Amino acid sequence: MSIEKIIEKAKSLAAALLLSTPKEIEFKDGKFFVTGETQNALGWGQIASEAYVAKNLPPGLEPGLEASSFFEPPNCTFPFGTHIVAVEVDRDTGQVKILKYIAVDDCGKQVNPLLVEGQVQGGIAQSIGAALMEQTVYDENGQLLTGEFMDYAIPRATDIPDYVLGSTETPSPSNPLGVKGVGEAGTIGATPAIANAVVDALSPLGIRHLDLPFTPERVWRAIQDKGGRS
Repeated sequence: MSIEKIIEKAKSLAAALLLSTPKEIEFKDGKFFVTGETQNALGWGQIASEAYVAKNLPPGLEPGLEASSFFEPPNCTFPFGTHIVAVEVDRDTGQVKILKYIAVDDCGKQVNPLLVEGQVQGGIAQSIGAALMEQTVYDENGQLLTGEFMDYAIPRATDIPDYVLGSTETPSPSNPLGVKGVGEAGTIGATPAIANAVVDALSPLGIRHLDLPFTPERVWRAIQDKGGRS
């Protein structure tokens, strides 16, 4: 790991400053000192200053305290979760309204739970757009008609419901931190969940399939093809 490399380099510098050898230098509680001589300990501030000023470096030691490390996990990570959606469809307009959204995701050990929740929320919002409104439209001459946000629909604050979010924590065995990916967890779970909820709501009319996105016009036409309000 990079931090271990930096500590080893700092020990070499500390040994030169304390007139000792790297093998005799200990690192504990942020201090470098000769074994048994804690009264002359050097902190990170002193070590870093000496490393970058570079006037007292031992022969062969490069200036600075930097290191790079590369890690190749032995296997992939497998995050998982469950997304449940309740929707309401207006038969007169084809408008879909999300009544409730519940999601529980597992991305292993969460280093920053706030960022994890933000990733999930953003993924769900993206999926609302993909499932219900976002599409590229061309005219008969192949001219793009939705080339700017005045014409291309994206979710607004009023389109996004209050989420009920939860999480479980199953550490991954593929890396030391036990972490898994979460950046796409929201959108992977949300798009099919929303689509299935809409089709389920329309199923009493005999509608079993619609192509995304489920725009009001597309939903309304499907309802009309099945006899409207019958």
